[in-house]
Amino acid sequence: MKLSNIRRIGIIGAGLMGHGIAQVFASAGYDVNLYDTDKATLDAAKGRIESNFKVFIALGLAKPEDVAGCLGRITLCTSLEALCGGCQYILEAILEDLELKRKVFAEVERCSAPDAIFSSNTSAISITEIAAALKNRGRFLGTHFWNPPHILPCVEVIRGDETAEAPFETIYALLEKVGKVPVRVLRDVPGFLGNRLQHAMWREAVSLCDRGVASAGDIDKVVKYGFGARMPFIGPMETADLAGLVLTRDIHKYLFPYLESAATPAPVLERLISGGATGVRAGRGFYEWTPEKIQKIIQQRDTVLLRILHEIIGRVQQG
Repeated sequence: MKLSNIRRIGIIGAGLMGHGIAQVFASAGYDVNLYDTDKATLDAAKGRIESNFKVFIALGLAKPEDVAGCLGRITLCTSLEALCGGCQYILEAILEDLELKRKVFAEVERCSAPDAIFSSNTSAISITEIAAALKNRGRFLGTHFWNPPHILPCVEVIRGDETAEAPFETIYALLEKVGKVPVRVLRDVPGFLGNRLQHAMWREAVSLCDRGVASAGDIDKVVKYGFGARMPFIGPMETADLAGLVLTRDIHKYLFPYLESAATPAPVLERLISGGATGVRAGRGFYEWTPEKIQKIIQQRDTVLLRILHEIIGRVQQG
């Protein structure tokens, strides 16, 4: 399957990630089939996409006619068979359940064209293990979008043990074409790139909170207003080079023995969860949450991200 042959894209799952991924492809001019087993989630998808556009329009990054064009290219499907019809590329964005994903792809393979490319938006499950359900495993790969997928540009393109070169590079090129910033993950390791990096930081952050070194709020401030503020412009490897690798090595030699290295979750997580403080859905976790506070932080997040990313991508395109 060549990039030029891809005209219609199927998205399995219309929830948190799926509706935003559908928006990405439809906004770039592709016809999209969108499917979900839950009728309410499927029916709500176009309304959620329309709502997603509000921040783009407010910042002058989209026009009202762009919304109509995007929605007009999305077809809601009520069966996997209908979803697969006419699609050259099919992407799954359902629950993180290995057996469920295998079952879905076995059915997709039965209903789709023999040369269609398949991918999973899993954030951690082995691409090789998901592919075990398929007869033709060479056309299967991972495409891990980041939440919110209609805003964050990075997509990890993950090669499974049996992924063929042609579909891997075709989907990489497709993601570039629709305005994403794909990265090649050449080995199928747990957590891929991004989740290994962010969970390494989270392990340390939760440990510091658990040990009473600082409050959750002050830990978040150090990230947001300290080293995290430069992250949109410079990554850890660039930072190491700029600081100097001798200095980087010497800090590592001193600091590494003191860093958290537990192979199990921190006790504070178990205490919060057992007390019903499971995060925003419960109204409390490390923080207290109200519906108004949740909406405000998401709106602020999306607005700031779009402003920063628009500036960075503009500079990159200008050379």
